[in-house]
Amino acid sequence: MAGKHELHQKGLRLTPQRELVLAAVRELGHSTPEAIAEHVRKTHPGINLSTVYRNLETLENVGLVQHTHLGHGSATYHASEELNHLHLVCENCGAIGDAPLEIAAPFVQALSDDYGFKTDVSHFAISGLCANCFK
Repeated sequence: MAGKHELHQKGLRLTPQRELVLAAVRELGHSTPEAIAEHVRKTHPGINLSTVYRNLETLENVGLVQHTHLGHGSATYHASEELNHLHLVCENCGAIGDAPLEIAAPFVQALSDDYGFKTDVSHFAISGLCANCFK
């Protein structure tokens, strides 16, 4: 579970719900609020979806989690310490893969040089076909 110290460093009061939601995000990796709620309910059946949404918003506001839109459904959340990759989403099977942020460096630099646009590619979801579906 998330430590009291870590939440206090971010200016948050420690609550069991915050600890549970943050721990679930870290355990599940890329996950929707619904999947996070389902995971938390395995050990704490009283947690409802609105509580998960509120705590995800709070945790995102202080930088402990981040959301990404990986498709047409709900936002997907992951721990902020995992912001070192691009999201690769297979349009056929729905698999989610990762690629290092550095691979996008020339693209990011071109946007900056040519358009004066600074981008955060950690929110980037790239659609295509995974290696298995491309065969």
